[in-house]
Amino acid sequence: MQEPIALQPLAEEARLGELGRKTSTRFITRLVRDKPLGAFGGFLLLLFLLIAVFADVIAPQPYDKISFAEIMDPPSPAHLLGTDYLGRDLLSRMIYGARVSIFVALSAVVGATLISVTLGIVSAWYGGTVDALIQRFLVNTWIALPSLLVLLTLASIIGPGVFTVAFILSLGGLSESRVIRGTVFSLKQAAFVEAAQAMGARTRRVLLQHILPNTFAPVIILFTLRFGTAILAESTLSFLGYGIPPPFPTWGQMLSGESLSHFYEGPWTLVWPGVALTLAVFGSNVFGDALRDLLDPRLRGRV
Repeated sequence: MQEPIALQPLAEEARLGELGRKTSTRFITRLVRDKPLGAFGGFLLLLFLLIAVFADVIAPQPYDKISFAEIMDPPSPAHLLGTDYLGRDLLSRMIYGARVSIFVALSAVVGATLISVTLGIVSAWYGGTVDALIQRFLVNTWIALPSLLVLLTLASIIGPGVFTVAFILSLGGLSESRVIRGTVFSLKQAAFVEAAQAMGARTRRVLLQHILPNTFAPVIILFTLRFGTAILAESTLSFLGYGIPPPFPTWGQMLSGESLSHFYEGPWTLVWPGVALTLAVFGSNVFGDALRDLLDPRLRGRV
């Protein structure tokens, strides 16, 4: 019996939802079966994200609580990771540091993704003078400059802060626009794009409905790989004193300043932030590599 006309859109939406759930389950199964190291990296990223979101609930103490009676206490049941040179609980600062570092990294990666996708699509689609101005002048100039020196210069001019660091790190999307540009160049010659143009589709519709969705695979890969780089860059700026200002804790900030002068007295003050940074960058890199192997059609045969 044929479904009533009024119920057909609902039935179609339900079928699409079921198809999406099956596709997601199949992809996660392939990730765990074929790329267990990448799945472990994804688990680490998810764990750090949950810690950042629920930092207020998980942290045993406020991150800025000072106790001069507990200065440089070693790890103990009262302080699982020990205390720092002001008697602050290191575990609490690590947890709140995850919130700040991951928020800055996510903001920077989202901004970098928007920049890379916009510049890559525009330069590849219009080509000619537009492509030369964007790629030869803007992108090549950015790549030629030493990245750390540029980051430090911009941070010193604009001033330290969460949004300042996120904005500066998002400029890394300029160099990544070349990857999107190469993808769009190949898509321009695809049959479905030519068919859409032959049917009279406007440029805006072609770019949004046909070009942009087919760039999601490299965008997702760049997103995950860029995440670890952003965390490391934020830690570098904080380590050099140009990142997030006190009293907000970040992993890079916990590795610098007074902590360095108290290393021999309490090595745990540097070891645990270093471990957190290592795990976050490692998880991001292996998860991004796994996504690349699973989503890139040229590498599916190897998987």
